[in-house]
Amino acid sequence: MAWTLSRPTPPPKDSWRFRPAILDAFHGYTGRQAVRDVQAGVVVGVVALPLAIAFAIASGADPHAGLVTVVVAGILVALFGGTRFGVAGPTSSFVTVLYGIVALHGFEDLLLAAALAGAILVLAGVFRLGTTLKLIPYPVTTGFTAGIALTIFLGQVPDLLGLRISKLPAAPLERLAVVAAHAAAVDPLALAVGAGTILLLVVLKRYAPRLPGPIIALVGITAVVQILGVDVVTIGDKFGSLPGGLGRPRVPELSWPAIQEALPDALVIAFLCAVESLSTAVVADGMAGTRHDSNQELMGQGIANLVAPLFGGLPGVGAIARTATNLQAGARTPVAALVHSGIALFVLFVAGPWAALIPFAVLAGILTIVAWNISQRRRFLQFFRMPRADAAIMLGTFAITVVFNLAAAIVVGLLLSSAIFMRRMSDMAHVELVDPTKDEHPFGHNVREEDIPDGVLIYSIDGPFFFGAADRFQETMAQVSRAPQVVILRMRAVPYLDATGLNALEDAIRGLQKRGTRVMLAGIQTQPLDLMERSGAVHTVGDNNVFRRAIDALQEARRHLGITIATGPPPSGPPSQPSP
Repeated sequence: MAWTLSRPTPPPKDSWRFRPAILDAFHGYTGRQAVRDVQAGVVVGVVALPLAIAFAIASGADPHAGLVTVVVAGILVALFGGTRFGVAGPTSSFVTVLYGIVALHGFEDLLLAAALAGAILVLAGVFRLGTTLKLIPYPVTTGFTAGIALTIFLGQVPDLLGLRISKLPAAPLERLAVVAAHAAAVDPLALAVGAGTILLLVVLKRYAPRLPGPIIALVGITAVVQILGVDVVTIGDKFGSLPGGLGRPRVPELSWPAIQEALPDALVIAFLCAVESLSTAVVADGMAGTRHDSNQELMGQGIANLVAPLFGGLPGVGAIARTATNLQAGARTPVAALVHSGIALFVLFVAGPWAALIPFAVLAGILTIVAWNISQRRRFLQFFRMPRADAAIMLGTFAITVVFNLAAAIVVGLLLSSAIFMRRMSDMAHVELVDPTKDEHPFGHNVREEDIPDGVLIYSIDGPFFFGAADRFQETMAQVSRAPQVVILRMRAVPYLDATGLNALEDAIRGLQKRGTRVMLAGIQTQPLDLMERSGAVHTVGDNNVFRRAIDALQEARRHLGITIATGPPPSGPPSQPSP
């Protein structure tokens, strides 16, 4: 072989470890900080209660399931997660998915899917997939988040209007059609209660943003409804009195047919949980100036979702809004999240009967504001000024989320993003014949046009050489009408070579060699050379046909043709990186 790149030994991969963030959270911990953590936990616990109840009901479950999730998932994520500030519980992103599972398969299947999702998340953390799962294209997340916001709002329309519909379909548009069919049965009292809740939340947000708006609206308007004796549907009318405490743990059915049926839903739940929890951890790092452990966070979320379904809880995940509230209230350790779960546990044991008095219209008003807040309306509209491909991905993901379901939207969005990415990358790859009369000093300032002898063709390959560019390369090489004596492939601008590109390169080399052409490679970088060596492809071109620089290959071509004129310095030793 004419030369060999000196490649640095790759650093050893991080070994698997299990080290929750709480283990490093108490260095220099003081009593004053403990007081601040407790205060923050109380604040975020008060904020979380109405949301937990509202999200549970919107998901097709009862309020008890939402409170159980706050307790169990909140405690376990605080103890085993990879960030100090994460506050876990049911979130808006799961509402449409969970409602569809409950409507189609029942609540027991939801519990099994949630437990399977927990196991998947634990494995994802063990196999260190935390960094990879954060790499979701921005148009996809914007599209399905906006779609979730719209479907949440559509799901609240029946309760805002006071429609007494026993069962609603899972598909958002079908649900809207059922609502339209019952439009004549609108309850003005329920509409007034829902509108009053929305108005109160807007006013509090505008003039008293530090106050916990959802809990004030929940308690205040429920009290007004009870004092005035307003006849609207309440939680007690549908669910009766809530059970006290967590209840005994119960393992869902684990038969193989049940697991097969629940596995697709589990994959969607695990994906959503990973994306939202890791996004929440990134937000917390930005606010607190810390760094989280993505893989430990996945394991903590997985443990929480393995255990919460045993007590009848919903899938839980780190919630961005509650985590931000936690930090803003002064939290610096997981103690705050533990206190937040303790507030929910107190409600489960003591205040459960009062929850039966809450009108559905109040919860619908709270969730309407939640849907508005997560809609990302400014980002959504911003995409119409972006490249059309990105706008198409965002709109496609949004439409599929609303018309079909979130699982289909994620799959289609990722496929579209991958296809567009591959197209863009392939457009970056260029294969062209070098023309020294047009290219200024293509091989160095001391090389002239007349120094490239007849019978020698030099092709420059630029950009990542993967399957997206393989066809273009083969088409270019097929245009060689006559068999030159030497072909030099200059690859100094090829940072990456994949299996398809390697196959195309080998095919082209063999085809030229069968025609009696000697093929040389020049300026090949580390990754392509390493792949060629490991696959044995370097032997196809020949060890003596790989050169550090194109000028070195050109000198060898002249020697091969019997031309003794030397126009440049002799080949020098191998550098650490190729030079032009």
